[in-house]
Amino acid sequence: MARRVSRRKMRRREDFPIKEQLKIEEGVFDNRTMMMLGKLLVRGAVSRMDFIIGKGKEADLYLAEHGSKVEEEQVVVKIFRLETSSFSNRMDYIVGDPRFNGIRSNVMQVVYAWCKKEYGNLKVAEEARVHAPRPYAFAGNVLAMEFIGKAGVPSPLLKHAVAANPERALRSILDDVRALYMNNLVHGDVSEYNVLMRGEVPYLIDFGQAVGRGHPKALDFLRRDVLNITSFFSKRYGVESDGELLFKEISAV
Repeated sequence: MARRVSRRKMRRREDFPIKEQLKIEEGVFDNRTMMMLGKLLVRGAVSRMDFIIGKGKEADLYLAEHGSKVEEEQVVVKIFRLETSSFSNRMDYIVGDPRFNGIRSNVMQVVYAWCKKEYGNLKVAEEARVHAPRPYAFAGNVLAMEFIGKAGVPSPLLKHAVAANPERALRSILDDVRALYMNNLVHGDVSEYNVLMRGEVPYLIDFGQAVGRGHPKALDFLRRDVLNITSFFSKRYGVESDGELLFKEISAV
């Protein structure tokens, strides 16, 4: 009689290919994250992990090769850390968002909900034709999305780029902020650190904190977004604009 293997010892089908194909320059994934990466591979979002391209307080970014369901050759995989405590600093975005109802005391569930929320927010941005990474798939604490860059090199942050036409760049960002608001979404953290310059086209990134217009602080976040980005262009490029007036115009749509 063949000996039965307990379910606890059995490896999941999706664990095999990802463990064989992972080639990581930095970082160590726990078993739970490995399982989520395996799910993205099975779903055709990625085929091989390459190397880390960015580290943040809450997540790390990896470059990956595309899977069968993605046309672009390279994909960004954002992996939210399950052990992070920095989400406690995001309570202004969590409290009042129905997507977090009943899970604020469980760190893992908060991280999973945050990842799912960023995917959903990016889908809204895509449908609104906003310049932002296209989302491909998510599982647990792992999100696969469009790579904004070229030949494995990410596009520079607005903070570090030099815009040839700063007036046009600012107008593009404000148009995207307006388009998001018209589609019931406020980014909530627009700044020179959350905009990538793909050539002369600014792309908004980091949508995890974005909230709906019904959020109790939505207008506060919108006002801050507009004032932050207009202030940056004023200081860096001398582009003068009335941030308060622009906020009122956008919030009136």
